[in-house]
Amino acid sequence: MIKRFILLTVGWCCVALGVLGIFLPLLPTTPFLLLASACFMRGSPRLNTWLTNHPTFGPILYNWHQHGAITRKIKRRANIMIVVSFAFSIVVVPLAWHKIMLIVIGVTLLVWFNRLPVVESVAPRRENY
Repeated sequence: MIKRFILLTVGWCCVALGVLGIFLPLLPTTPFLLLASACFMRGSPRLNTWLTNHPTFGPILYNWHQHGAITRKIKRRANIMIVVSFAFSIVVVPLAWHKIMLIVIGVTLLVWFNRLPVVESVAPRRENY
């Protein structure tokens, strides 16, 4: 009972952070949705079905769960947002060592992210997978 409550609470917090990540440049969407999906799988199959059948988030989760990959469109959008948000942050921060730190983190993130496999098509929505 307590475990289920914690999983559902963490899952909903991750969904909220994932939705905020759509609009806030430095907050990633996909990792939060993956974590929400993992929590819902263990805490509420009904909520996991809802999330995986969501018109926006479902195909992303399906491709990740089935192929460990993302689409080229999502990769392109994420790369643009990473570059824009880190460039903005580098311009805004006053200290040189902060700028260097942001450059190192941004380059590391881009290298890691661009090594993720690409799946060419968005998966069809399914009731359960």
